[in-house]
Parts: sequence; C-alpha cells; structure tokens
Amino acid sequence: MKQILQDLSTGATTVAEIPYPTCPRRHVNIRARTSLISLGTERMLVGFGKANPLQKARQQPDKVRMVLDKARTDGVGATLDAVKSKLAQPLAMGYCSAGVVIESVDSDFAIGDRVVSNGPHAEVVCVPRNLVARIPDGVSMEAASFAPVGAIGLQGIRLAAPALGETVVVIGLGLIGLLTVQLLRAQGCHVIGVDFDAAKAALAESYGASAIVLEEGMDPVREVLARASVDGVDAVLITASTKSSDPVRQAAGMCRKRGRIVLVGVTGLELSRSDFYEKELSFQVSCSYGPGRYDPFYEEQGNDYPVGFVRWTAQRNFDAVLQLMADGRLDVDALISERYDLADAQKAYEEVASSTTALGIIIDYDQEEGEHLRDRQVPVSPTRTTAALSGKVGVAFVGAGNYASRILIPAFRAAGADLRQIVSQKGVSAAHHGKALGFASASTDIDSVLADDSVDVVVVATRHDTHAEYAVRALEAGKQVFVEKPMALTEAELQRVVDSAGKVETLPGNCLMVGFNRRFAPHVMDVKAMLAGRAEPKSFIFTMNAGHIPADSWVQSAEKGGGRVIGEACHYIDLMRHLAGCSITSVEARSMGRNDAFEIVEDKCVITLGFEDGSIGTIQYFANGGSRFPKERIEVFANDAVLQIDNFRALRAFGWQGVKGRKLFKQDKGQEACVQHYLDSVAAGKGATIPFDELVEVSRATLEADRLIRSWL
Repeated sequence: MKQILQDLSTGATTVAEIPYPTCPRRHVNIRARTSLISLGTERMLVGFGKANPLQKARQQPDKVRMVLDKARTDGVGATLDAVKSKLAQPLAMGYCSAGVVIESVDSDFAIGDRVVSNGPHAEVVCVPRNLVARIPDGVSMEAASFAPVGAIGLQGIRLAAPALGETVVVIGLGLIGLLTVQLLRAQGCHVIGVDFDAAKAALAESYGASAIVLEEGMDPVREVLARASVDGVDAVLITASTKSSDPVRQAAGMCRKRGRIVLVGVTGLELSRSDFYEKELSFQVSCSYGPGRYDPFYEEQGNDYPVGFVRWTAQRNFDAVLQLMADGRLDVDALISERYDLADAQKAYEEVASSTTALGIIIDYDQEEGEHLRDRQVPVSPTRTTAALSGKVGVAFVGAGNYASRILIPAFRAAGADLRQIVSQKGVSAAHHGKALGFASASTDIDSVLADDSVDVVVVATRHDTHAEYAVRALEAGKQVFVEKPMALTEAELQRVVDSAGKVETLPGNCLMVGFNRRFAPHVMDVKAMLAGRAEPKSFIFTMNAGHIPADSWVQSAEKGGGRVIGEACHYIDLMRHLAGCSITSVEARSMGRNDAFEIVEDKCVITLGFEDGSIGTIQYFANGGSRFPKERIEVFANDAVLQIDNFRALRAFGWQGVKGRKLFKQDKGQEACVQHYLDSVAAGKGATIPFDELVEVSRATLEADRLIRSWL
C-alpha cells in the first residue's frame, strides 16, 4: 500500500510503498477513500523540514539544550550521529482520514462501516478504536474528513464554555477558525472573526459572523470593542498560527472582566501579568480533539471514559461534529480549495508550502481494491534481489525503533550479516530503515520471518513486554535469537524462554544471546584483562546517573517496559558478573523512600551483589542527578589500586602499576564488538558468546533486585 511520508531533515515529501499494517487488539484497519490536509499543522512540519540546521535549532531551543548535554557526556561524534538519525526518521503526515473498515479486532466497528479517524494519509490506516467515529447517513466521505479538525475547534469551545447570546471572538480564520465560527453560531453565540485575509473574512460573514479584516496600522482591540459592548467580549478563541504573542495580548484587551481566553492554535506566549491580573482573565490551552487524546489508557488500550464523568471525549467530539454535518448546521463545501490524487501528493504539498489562501486540500484514493493493499511484506532495496547472499548469516529484525535503526542494524551490517527482513507493526519504520540500511524486504508479519529459510538469526528489538514472546516463537521455529535486553519481565516469561531453549536440538549452544554490549566495550575489555589472574576478591561501585524519564513513559510501566531496573540496570548486573568472573550468590536492593517530590522512586535505588569468590559490588542507579556529571561511572577496587571508567570514553588507573589512563575520541559502549563477536560465533558454529546459564543467572538476579526495590514502596 502507499502512504505519504516526510523527511524532517530535508522537508521532502514522498509517496512510499509500505506493508499492510498489523491490526492489534482494540484497533481497526480502514481502507481510505479520502483524507484532508490540515494546513496549519502540516505547513508547520513542511516548513520545519525545509529549514536549515540553524533555523531548526532556533525553533526548538529545548532540544538544543538536550543535544548540548548529550555532547558533554557522550561526545560530539555520538551526539551528531543521534541528531542525524532522529531527523532522518520518516514522519507520517496527516490526521484526517475517512474510509471503510476492512479489519476490526476487539472493537465496536464492523467490516464495511463508513468511518472517519485521525489516521494518516495512507491507502490503509490502522487506528485505535476510540479515535474512530461512524459517518452518519447523508454525510459524504469528503465532508467527514473534516471531523477531526472540527473536533479541535469544538474542544476549544467546550473549554471556553460560551453561553447562549454571548459574544465570542475567533482570531485566525483558517480551516479550524472557520469551522469554529460555524460551531459557535450553532450554539447561539454572536461571533466576531478576525483575520488578515479578506476572502476568509468574507467566508466567516457568510456563516453569520461579523468579520474584521486587519490592515497595517489597524488596532484589532479597538475594532472588536467597537462591535461589542463597552465592557468587552465574553470569550476569545485563538485559532491562529504565529510565533508572535500579539494574539494573546490582543485577546486580553478585547475581553470583559473575568473573560475567558482559549488557545487552540499556536502562538508565542510572552504574556503581560497586568493584562490578566486587572481583569481576572482565565487563560487555557486546548489539547487537540478533547479528553483521551495522548492518554495510552484511552488510545492504545482502547478504554473509554464513563460518560457520566467525562461527557465529551475525543471520540464523542468527532460524533458531535459529524451530527452537526448531518443536521446541516456545519457546512464544509466552501472550505475545499483543491483536490489531488494520492499520486500527486508532492504537488499538493508544494501548495501547502507556498499558498497563503488555501483552506482544505483533499487527497483522493484509488477506489479499486488491489491485492497489493494486503501485502504484509514488500521489497525495499532496489540495489539487491531478494535472494540470500551466499556464505553470510541471514538476519531478520523484529522491531525498527531508534536503537535498532541507529545502533544495532548498522552493527550487524558492519559485521557482514545478510539483512533479510525487517518487521514493524505499522510498517513505516520498517520500510524506511529497510531501504536505507539494505534489507531485502520490509514486513509487518513476524510469521513471514519465522517461515523464511534464509533467516538464520532473529534479532528481537521491540518493546520490552514482547521480548520473551518473540524469543520463544523464534526458538521454536528453529532460529537463533539475539534479543535486546531484557530477556524477560517476569520469572514466568523467563522460564518459558529457558524451556524453549532447552528443547532446541538442531541449533548449536549459541541459540540465544542477550545484547549485554557493555562487556565488549574497549575499556571494559582492558579492565577484564588487568583483572585476569587476580584471585583476591574485588570491590565494585557502578554508578548510573540515568536522568529523568516521565512516569507515564512506557519504560516506567511494570507491564510494558518493566521499569528502569529491569530495562537498563540489568546492563550493570551483567557487567559486574562479567568482571567478577564468578556466580552471583546474593542480591540486596532498596529504593529511595517515598517522597512527594518524585512520581517514581524505584529508578532511584541501590543494588548490592555478592559473589562466589567473596567479591562485592554496589550499583547506584539514580534518576535524580545532574546532566553535567558522567552518566555512567564504573569503579573497580583491587590490587591496592582503583580502575575507573567514565561514560565508556575515559579510563583512569589509580596506583595500578604500569597502566596509564586512556581516552577514546568518542563513546564506545561495545555495541559493534558485541555484534561482531556474536555473528562470528554463529558463522563458525562455535559455542555461546555469553554462556546461556550466565544470561539466565543475570536475568534472575535482575528480577530479584526489581522485586526487592518494589517491596520498599
């Protein structure tokens, strides 16, 4: 199937061939008939993509600070690579799509239902059930595609809470502004529209508003007050898109005492306290379509909010807009500026970038149901055939996220792997990275990987809660497995992996590997060599200055990411086990005490390990430190000396005879060496790169540490 994507590094818009998306639980797949380009949002994205690096930096100062912090800890080279990789990620354009349901999994929608959704510009879109709404009889697909944009305006109105007969100003008469005008008129409000464009002002007047066309030197506050009562207007909705803070300041001047201002669009927010203080004005920023938007509980998991407690959710706002269309109180025909076929998407986005008068630009899709729409595997590399490369290890990737695309896949490629298939749920990232990195094909179907005889190794680089499941399936299909840490989130999952690995008789001892790359970092290998032959017990202090991750991130979820101990501190448990060179005999752990200052405290913890030879070690995992301190510090106390590694860049020796410090040009956590050792071992049919029993031991110790930490909460 085809989908419109944008390259954020260049601003180029392409129509890419993408595999048919997987339809997970509480989602629907929809065959698109038409979609609407949202000029405000999509013009902003196109403009950002076409901007030069300096202009991009000026538009996102918060991201610049993050880049500078990363450069201090990881080095300039690694930081530049990360920035380039982030900008190279394909962006799926669009969020207003109308079509017919063709697949439904645990949802209220039936095959054949006419629906509108926030799906992107694609022939087939996969959408959570709570962001889909049925189109009433009498409403065309084309008109229905305006519903998500209309819901944005409607949510702003709900926050402003206008009463019958009140006067409301709409600043900015673009697509959302003109829909907002109609919605306010349907609610019995006197509406004043403000814009620089005379044609848009005329449309607002045709919908029953009193319109003001701004000209140079004109005072919009005076003009509005001349049409309102002497006390000012009751509310202002700002639907404009500008870097200037003028609309907010002007809105304050227009309002009566205790008036309401709602920002629906995007403006500067340099506010004057006196403007709001003297009138006791209320100011609120509206979030998209309404309650539920960006909430994983509502969107990803498909749970609705009870109507008695949340009357108007994002989906119910969709329904309300569609009903107004069906009742004839919301007219979008005059808002359609141009229509383009999907094949002409590049021309459509040229108009998006250049036109100042366009409103609604419609994308039409081929109505024929070609078999290609259901293809879950598509070739992506024009420079190679789908035939396996002789003498090379065939590798497939399940997961095409940032770490896989930026670190793991390039490492396997450099190690000489034959990159066969790459799989992702929606197919966009798989197609993009598959083409860029030289895979034979991209897919949304893991079964195609497991059935592919040319695939020797399956790399599992998906979200943590799927690692064990995919590893077990791959093992039972007779594949060797490289699974990104962690191996499992629970003891039951871990036991399933152990049982499946134990049943493998056709594979060598290297049937499963976990990506504990830090063992293979150059400085760690130096330290391991220095410790060789030292029989006395050792003391370790490992510090991970991890940095803050919000509590609502999937990483922090015990069910999805496992939390940061299982998801990240496992690296240090493995590394300490490796440097100790003997089995873990005890695990102790506790978190920081419960504190109102932190939503999460289990990512601020101390883990103490005991080893068979008497060695001891402490892992200090802290998410509340400062970015100017090294993110990772490893200290080994032995031989009347101390060895210290900072950020896998600098190695210092204190009192270790004949050893001097060493510093790398850029950070090296051992990812490439880890993959090279593993792939060489697979190709030669050698034993395990890391003994399987050791991987299981480390996983069990990590699960126990996490259990102890959570018992403190």
